[in-house]
Amino acid sequence: MSTSLPEITVSFQQNGYYLAKGVYSPGEVRDLEAEFDRIVRQISSSGEEINARWGGEAMKKIASKDSVIVHTHNVQMYSATWHRAFLQERFLEITQAILGSPDVVLHHSKLFQKPAEKGAPFPMHQDYSYFPTIKDNMVAGVIMVTEATDEMGCLRVYPGSHRLGRLPESNGQTDEGVLKDYPLENSMPVEAEPGDVIFFNYLTLHGSKPNRSQKTRKSVLAQLHSGDDRVEDGNKHPNARLVLSGWNHHARRSLGNEL
Repeated sequence: MSTSLPEITVSFQQNGYYLAKGVYSPGEVRDLEAEFDRIVRQISSSGEEINARWGGEAMKKIASKDSVIVHTHNVQMYSATWHRAFLQERFLEITQAILGSPDVVLHHSKLFQKPAEKGAPFPMHQDYSYFPTIKDNMVAGVIMVTEATDEMGCLRVYPGSHRLGRLPESNGQTDEGVLKDYPLENSMPVEAEPGDVIFFNYLTLHGSKPNRSQKTRKSVLAQLHSGDDRVEDGNKHPNARLVLSGWNHHARRSLGNEL
């Protein structure tokens, strides 16, 4: 029996993350992986820099110099199949329950491919400093295209850490200060299967270890907020402002002209 939407809401509020099992069917996952691989081929042949391996002192302590994370923003610009994935009924039902709103806006999406044996880790961090919102209503939904085990560098979290609020120097570029109390090694792995979605609050402390396995780890992350929230003024991060359900209460003609 699947978990009810009210139970999902309570679990997310308590823990700052939620693992939704089997959101996408095996057939949907096959189509999504085919499009994922097509995107990777296209960006790999573009001549652009596609290795989004982080720098910083924290990264030096946990990553080899040759580690790689293949990345691009906004997969919905490449593929209608991925665009439709963000509109899938169960994905939106769970997102609405977590956000507490019928209005869901896609801020941006990100493709991540961690190659076998040398897939780069991510230091422990919060996401808020990269795209802070007025109401701190931003969440991530990580759609698993392949399995993600701890050996493959799956997501790791500190459950309940979202209740700490905005922490100083928590962007993952250093492990000094408050992050000293939250080492990557002591965080909880969230292993997942193809078709699962891991949701987490952008204040939840999270990271991942390197991919040391013989398998490639593939995922697409959607950053989502309610229609009555918006990114703080002056933020320069890519912002799709794509309404997935309901209404964007902060849309303006001037914003439409920026697209």
